[in-house]
This record gives sequence, C-alpha cells and structure tokens, in this order.
Amino acid sequence: MARWEPGAPERLQKAALELFATRGYEQTTATEIAQSVGLTERTFFRYFSDKREVLFHGQDAFVQAFLTGVDTAPPDAPPLEIVACALQSAASSFPDERRPHSRTRQSVIEQNPALRERESHKLAGLSTTLADALRARGVEDLAATLAAESGATVFGIAFTRWIREGEQRSLADLCADVLRELLILAAQATAARSIP
Repeated sequence: MARWEPGAPERLQKAALELFATRGYEQTTATEIAQSVGLTERTFFRYFSDKREVLFHGQDAFVQAFLTGVDTAPPDAPPLEIVACALQSAASSFPDERRPHSRTRQSVIEQNPALRERESHKLAGLSTTLADALRARGVEDLAATLAAESGATVFGIAFTRWIREGEQRSLADLCADVLRELLILAAQATAARSIP
C-alpha cells in the first residue's frame, strides 16, 4: 500500500511541485497533493503546516550550507572571502541534476505574489544569519552587514542565471563569477574616487 512507502515528505514535495506547475498553485489543495501519492490529508499536515511550506521545506539546510562555509573559512579571512566560502558551500547543495526541479519551483513561485514575497523573505533572513555569523567571527558590524547583504545578492543573481534555459555552468562557478564582478565594480569605484 502506498501509505506505508518510505519518503513521504519527499514524495509529497515532488507531487506538489508537479501539481502546482500543471494546475497552478492556487488551484491545488493539500488534499489533492496527498491523494496523488496515496496518502491522506492528515499525513500531509504531519509534515507540512500548509501547501506553501512544501515549496520552502529545507530552509534550515539551505542556511546551514552557508554557515558551514563561514565556519570553514580561514581564521584570518577578510569578510568577503568568508562570504565567498559560504557561497561555495551553499552552491555545492545545488548539483546540476537539481536544476530542472529548481527551474520548476522558481516558475511556480514567480507566478504567485505571496510566494515571491516569501522567497524574498528567505533571502533577507539569510542575510541576517550570515551577518550574525560574521559578527561572531569578530567582523565589525557594518562590514558584516555589507558582506552578508552582498553575499545574499550574489547568490540570488547567480541562482537566477543558473536556472536559465540553456545555462550549463555550475552554481558554484556562477557565484564566483558574480562575486568577481562585484569586486571589479567596487575596485573601479575606488579607483575613480582616488583620481584628483
């Protein structure tokens, strides 16, 4: 019987994403998601507080991947180097075989204002957590905030590029490219200001 198969949360997530993509987020109910994999609505709510959470399940692991990068950065690394380590660590959680799933998920999110707001809140929360981790390493408050906000922005831009149709580069490579561009822009601004 399907009810006793292992991996209920993963099966529910997969089914939900397929239903959201084909029928629409608003038109899909938690009951329909559960029934599509042979489970009950009660089982659905054992794992997820509402259907929105199916799309955002795993947030803790997402943030932890960044924090692992912060923890493994060299002790004397400057703030943006620490952020680079965090970005590389997080990017490793997004192997190429996950790209189609991420594309579909993002497409569902982009079609719903409340889901877009939740996704923005997720990145804002990431910035706050990163800044706190940088401060815990002794980085001054303003530098920690700027580096963390920059890191979240770099990740968001790189992720958007990674899920584009036809994109072949890894998320790690894209994060490195976007961060490099940010550093070039900052260096250019510094050079321009130093010209008398």
